[in-house]
Amino acid sequence: MSRAAVPGLPSRYPIGEQLPALYAEDDFAQRFTAGLDTVLAPVFATLDNLPAYLDPRVAPADFLAWLASWVGADDDPGRPLDVRREATLRAVELHRRRGTARGLRETLRLVLGVGADVVGAGGATWSRTAGADLPPAPDAEVVVRVWPDRTPTVDADRVGALVRGLCPVHTAFRVEVLSGPPTDDER
Repeated sequence: MSRAAVPGLPSRYPIGEQLPALYAEDDFAQRFTAGLDTVLAPVFATLDNLPAYLDPRVAPADFLAWLASWVGADDDPGRPLDVRREATLRAVELHRRRGTARGLRETLRLVLGVGADVVGAGGATWSRTAGADLPPAPDAEVVVRVWPDRTPTVDADRVGALVRGLCPVHTAFRVEVLSGPPTDDER
């Protein structure tokens, strides 16, 4: 798709019709402004539809990658268009949950189409009581268990790269690929 000159695209606001009456019958002025109308028609069409360009649900496919970059979404042109649109639409929401187990599970499901279970706190701890002794140190490693959900297989390297980008820098993690969702005993 191109938003450049579109052959035959009429201008909604022809310049020749807006000229003073003195130039309404001037052949040169009308031809000159008709040439400008040809150049400006795609600009007016884009501006008239600007809200659609900024909505990932209906934005042109070639514009989606640029829109995704505005909100920091992970946009992979190899994924289906509807998945790319949803990832761009939910990017801000997912950034709020970045670094949390819930955010990690949702991002893995959305971006890679895998189910995920996150176990461990990654070495983070806190107390509800000010001045109290710290709770015992949690496990320093996060275990991310993934299984096929929307996809037939799981690419462990892609999962690892995505988890590395989403976890806090101090967090160590391990990825386990399962054949299906873990049972209650495995959790």
